[in-house]
Amino acid sequence: MSSESASRRPVVFVHGLWLHAESWSPWVRLFRESGYDAVAASWPGDSETTEATRNNPGALAGYGVAEIADHIAGQLAGLPQKPIVIGHSFGGLLAQNLLGRDLAAAAIAIDPAPIKGVLELPASALRAVLPVVANPFNFNRAVSLTEAQFRYAFTNAVSEAESRELYARYAMPAPARPLFQAATAALNPNAATRVNVANASRGPLLLLAGELDHTVPSAVVRGALKQYGASPAVTEYKAFEGRGHSLVIDSGWPEIAAHCLSWLRGRGL
Repeated sequence: MSSESASRRPVVFVHGLWLHAESWSPWVRLFRESGYDAVAASWPGDSETTEATRNNPGALAGYGVAEIADHIAGQLAGLPQKPIVIGHSFGGLLAQNLLGRDLAAAAIAIDPAPIKGVLELPASALRAVLPVVANPFNFNRAVSLTEAQFRYAFTNAVSEAESRELYARYAMPAPARPLFQAATAALNPNAATRVNVANASRGPLLLLAGELDHTVPSAVVRGALKQYGASPAVTEYKAFEGRGHSLVIDSGWPEIAAHCLSWLRGRGL
């Protein structure tokens, strides 16, 4: 590592289900150009590329939230200073997990999967995950979304043409176990989706929602915000009108990235 990169604040991007670290490539370039030492984290079982992972889906199977969080924590441990962690969907849940463990200087959770304690379950969120959790045999499998399912869960707010392009470029299998863990969290006092929301000394957290998101509706993100109500640590929320779950990979991603950069600079990070 060069002395220049060692002096730049690390930013680690964390993908969610059905996407690969490659999906963050435009963000990584932008944040590097903006003065950060940006990288995208891998999940256990990820191959080097989206295409290679599609060809080896069995490597992803069986991993749950705790194993994925610890895998990423190991990547953070090799950095010269605590990073900013930016995650999308289940990556947003993981970002909160890592921030609550004081492994990050700050976190931005974009359309984050529900942490334990969030009880809001809009019908659209149930429909988005039902193809996976309706089959209990999927628990230890890696599961893919069909193009129609991806359209509903991710790309409902963009054109059909862009939706087809995003599916072809980014969609890949994902471990089903995290979805089962989120679905049963209310019944499990030691749920894997539990986050230390009471940590008063943690860094600042920004929660972002897409107004038209089917998979993680804004009500779910506001539910996460409420979970942090007892902590004096900074927790902020913003919703973006007209945006769906694909807001970090579709053609409108620069708006979201610009807001993240502005928020970080406003916090002196």
